[in-house]
Amino acid sequence: MFPLSHLICMLLGISFTVWFTLLLVFIIVPAIFGVSFGIRRLYMKSLIKLFEWATLRMERGAKEKNQHLYKPYSNGIIAKEPVSLEQEIQDMRRGGAEPEFDMSDIFYFCRRGVESIVDDEVTKRFTAEELESWNLLTRSNYNFHHISTRLTALWGVGVLIRYGFLLPLRVTLAFTGVGLLVVLTSIVGLFPNGRMKNYLSDKVHLMCYRICVRALTAIITYHDSENKPKNGGICVANHTSPIDVIILASDGCYAMVGQVHGGLMGVIQRAMVKACPHIWFERSEVKDRHLVAKRLSDHVADKSKLPILIFPEGTCINNTSVMMFKKGSFEIGCTVYPVAIKYDPRFGDAFWNSSKFGMVNYLLHMMSSWAIVCSVWYLPPMSRMEGEDAVQFANRVKAAIARKGGLADLLWDGGLKRGKVKEVFKEEQQKLYSKVLVGSSEDGSSS
Repeated sequence: MFPLSHLICMLLGISFTVWFTLLLVFIIVPAIFGVSFGIRRLYMKSLIKLFEWATLRMERGAKEKNQHLYKPYSNGIIAKEPVSLEQEIQDMRRGGAEPEFDMSDIFYFCRRGVESIVDDEVTKRFTAEELESWNLLTRSNYNFHHISTRLTALWGVGVLIRYGFLLPLRVTLAFTGVGLLVVLTSIVGLFPNGRMKNYLSDKVHLMCYRICVRALTAIITYHDSENKPKNGGICVANHTSPIDVIILASDGCYAMVGQVHGGLMGVIQRAMVKACPHIWFERSEVKDRHLVAKRLSDHVADKSKLPILIFPEGTCINNTSVMMFKKGSFEIGCTVYPVAIKYDPRFGDAFWNSSKFGMVNYLLHMMSSWAIVCSVWYLPPMSRMEGEDAVQFANRVKAAIARKGGLADLLWDGGLKRGKVKEVFKEEQQKLYSKVLVGSSEDGSSS
């Protein structure tokens, strides 16, 4: 008769064998060949029906208890015709805009200041996007805690499913994908440079990224694949989350750009660069714009190298808007391939608020959500037009991405997330007001 400890070990061994066999058959092997059984799509449709039912029950419960349902604020911008500072002051003054100071001018700046506080276009881009319906993940209003015993029980079941089944599954897949990426890219790095090495590198990167995508139960819809980035160009996209990289890289291969890191990230970077010419910068090199531009130019000049993937915003935005693109990527003079990424917040919030959550907490939040659902649009390639400077080109590309993704197009710098408003913005407003005070002659000189 077997001792109890031997029986327990045998059952655990069988459980792990079954677990990894299911992973291999239904997730890893399909990821290798780039196929899908449609399980995730069916899962998404089931969640949508569940959310609709839960929201309906919530509304009924709120009516029965005479409660007002929580209506989240909108992250959109109130549309209004742009009016110049001079025109607004002229409309405010009773006798027209004379070239001198008027006490009523103070009210214009007070009103604009209050408007900026009430409807701050910048700050609310760095907070989680609010939902109009409950997705059984969070309780945005305390009044919903005891509306329905059935809803509370359903939320509890959801917690058990997400943390008891989905989270362990996703962690296993994440370690599998990252582990294979490090091992296989190191092996591919031993091959001599040539077509065989490039072919194996592409296959390894695609396979590993697809496994990592499945670790998030990511359901991605790619549009207009005929516009996918090609070698010798730069792919630019709006930036919501670090997972933007694997969302795009699971559908095509890119050369990554970033700063050299230590620890686990450093191990991954060193392994990846052995198989593919990614561009990693030392900390001291990042601030050297000329060196960065030179490295990027040399890369895109070689048409055999993969397109570079860059997020010109430089920080994560909450997927409601696109903020200012840094001009460095648009000074190189190569073809730019714009990509718009739009996440569906009903299944999980992909936005990374790096000032509030560390990477570990963020990944735990992502892997314990229902799923990551997003759409990716490949836009037609764009080139810098004659007489167009880098800033104008960047704004044109940004506007195209915003239109395609249904995002607000903002001129503000995403760096305001952690820094103060640049003096140049203040000086610009001061110059505009000085024109009202001093006045301008027809030839452009001050009167």
